[in-house]
Parts: sequence; structure tokens; C-alpha cells
Amino acid sequence: MLRTIMIGNYSMVQGRYVKTLSDGRIVVRVGHRLHIGWPVTGDMAA
Repeated sequence: MLRTIMIGNYSMVQGRYVKTLSDGRIVVRVGHRLHIGWPVTGDMAA
């Protein structure tokens, strides 16, 4: 499943969902790289 995360104030990354961390952040994979950030919700996209 594709997920979008925020990594900083202005950067978003979209990739394949890997796992959810204990603090609520999620890990996504883009190619061979793993990115950690806060999930983007419908409220943020509007």
C-alpha cells in the first residue's frame, strides 16, 4: 500500500508502507531507501 509522510515542514515522501513506529511515525520504502516521518492525513492535504 502506498503512503505519504511528512519529513520536515515542507517535504513529503510517498512510498510503500513498511511499518508503524511506537511514537506514531511510519516507515515507507522508496526503492532501496527507507524514510521515516509523520503520516499525511486527509486534513493535511486539504
